[in-house]
Amino acid sequence: MIARPILMQNEKGGDGNANRGTSVITRTKPKTKKPNLYRVLLLNDDYTPMEFVIHILERFFQKDREAATRIMLHVHNHGVGECGIYTYEVAETKVSQVMDFARQHQHPLQCVMEKK
Repeated sequence: MIARPILMQNEKGGDGNANRGTSVITRTKPKTKKPNLYRVLLLNDDYTPMEFVIHILERFFQKDREAATRIMLHVHNHGVGECGIYTYEVAETKVSQVMDFARQHQHPLQCVMEKK
C-alpha cells in the first residue's frame, strides 16, 4: 500500500484557543497486484493423432488452422508445446477441458500447466 500524508491545519485546540499546529493524516491507497500467469502445455505421445491435437488447439485455444498445425508440429518434434498463457483459473479450466475431451475420445493426450 502507498501512504500519502495529508496536512491539515487545526483551527482550535482542546481548550478552545486557536492553535496553529499541523497534524498529519495518512491515507493508504491499496495497490492491486497483477495475477500470476500460467502456461498451458501439451505433451507428446505416440498414440494421439496429429489431426486430433489440431482440433484441440482450434476448439479450446481458438487457434487458426495454421497456428494449430505449427503448435502440433512443435509438440511432435520437441515433446512439448505451449497452447497459451492464462490466469490460474482459466489455465486450470483449459487443462481440465482438454483432458476430459481426450479421454472421451480415448486418447492418452496429456495437458498440463506451469507457472510462468
